[in-house]
Amino acid sequence: MKTLDELEFDNRFARLGDAFSAHVLPEPIDGPRVVVASEAAMALLNLAPSEAQNPLFAQVFSGHKLWEDAEPRAMVYSGHQFGHYNPQLGDGRGLLLGEVVNEAGEHWDLHLKGAGQTPWSRMGDGRAVLRSSIREFLASEALHALGIPTTRALCVTASDTPVWRERQERAAMLLRLSPSHVRFGHFEYFYYTRQPEQHKQLADYVLANHFPDCQAAEQPYLAMFRTVVERNAEMIAKWQAYGFCHGVMNTDNMSILGITFDFGPFAFLDDFDARFVCNHSDDQGRYAYSNQVPIAHWNLSALAQALTPLIEVEALREALGLFLPLFQANYLDLMRRRLGFTTAEDEDQGLLERLLQLMQTGVVDYNLFFRRLGEQAPEAALNVVRDDFIDLAVFDEWAALYLARLARQPSESSEVRSQRMNAVNPLYVLRNYLAQKAIEEAEAGDYTEVRRLHQVLAHPFDAQPGMEAYAMRPPDWGKHLEISCSS
Repeated sequence: MKTLDELEFDNRFARLGDAFSAHVLPEPIDGPRVVVASEAAMALLNLAPSEAQNPLFAQVFSGHKLWEDAEPRAMVYSGHQFGHYNPQLGDGRGLLLGEVVNEAGEHWDLHLKGAGQTPWSRMGDGRAVLRSSIREFLASEALHALGIPTTRALCVTASDTPVWRERQERAAMLLRLSPSHVRFGHFEYFYYTRQPEQHKQLADYVLANHFPDCQAAEQPYLAMFRTVVERNAEMIAKWQAYGFCHGVMNTDNMSILGITFDFGPFAFLDDFDARFVCNHSDDQGRYAYSNQVPIAHWNLSALAQALTPLIEVEALREALGLFLPLFQANYLDLMRRRLGFTTAEDEDQGLLERLLQLMQTGVVDYNLFFRRLGEQAPEAALNVVRDDFIDLAVFDEWAALYLARLARQPSESSEVRSQRMNAVNPLYVLRNYLAQKAIEEAEAGDYTEVRRLHQVLAHPFDAQPGMEAYAMRPPDWGKHLEISCSS
């Protein structure tokens, strides 16, 4: 394992030049202290867990010190925000400190959120607050533990620096890790500003560094785009299957790698509601849970438009046509496993849709239903979850179909069935009210709950003694928390 001083940098994106980013130094925050650190994320850099107690840890991740080989850059990009094109966005409060190469030869971006003003701050103060930093940290690591492609979070650093949002708060910084911070909006920026040389330079950079297997294809750029489509289909399928709502699916918040990127007013479903909108600012429900699939397709279409100088339109359309079938295949496969099916039947889609309709009208807790369904033999499990539904006669009809479906697959013991279903049905998810309780304590200076919640969510499928409270349905107040983009 390594110390902070031993990290090796290879800043490939910085070498693209000033057309792609600007050199900006982070602005330190006062009285930095580590709120929480992820040993699993630190391991990606081969950092020893003990480094989180090193005084240098809080210093480098609060802007006070910088590695000699780091080259902090603020990236420029554009994007479609709520369906409207914004010609210039860019890193307004974050900096790409540099790229660390680990012992396996992997490159990891070190991106410091809340690092101060940049040329693209757009009248903002360039700061992040403690609550938003904690939420992104918890979400990044929780999604990874669920098997959902995502950026990672190494640590959160709190401070005494005051900032103003709806009220006076304290500034914080989050260190985010990702193999790349290139977004759909990067390609849109160079396409719409008519910079063909930089546009091709970016495409070649992404192709060589992030999609090397596509270089041998007859049409490398097309192969790259097709891979982006495939990865997004898989990611969105997992979002939908686990009830994750992103909240702000603008094209500048979409990673070229097909990983969950830029956490804002996200939420996991508590009670199942296909119309659920987690962003208080989303008045029209553009990014509602049920809209995430068509919006992902829309965003991929926007990326395709930006790639027309490199790829023929008809080929782009054909690749785009893969998204919905791939999404459906990935989604149905995971939902079959959540339901305990080991085989595939044509009627499974209809059976699932009927269940979700029942859950919608019955106000049934989404993830707890699936967990309870697998904790006992089928008949006994159905008796347990039955009490959550309103129309019991209709539920009994569904339950009979479900039991008949199970009878048509190879038999297995209840123990084997439970082990298999529990491996895909989490007992613990990052509910908003749990995050809120941890944030309130952290704002009062106590980081115990943030760290405990992080540890619980690191093993979402395993029952953890003494942690039963984290698996309960939320109280009524916890179901109606309003989360905005500044949260």
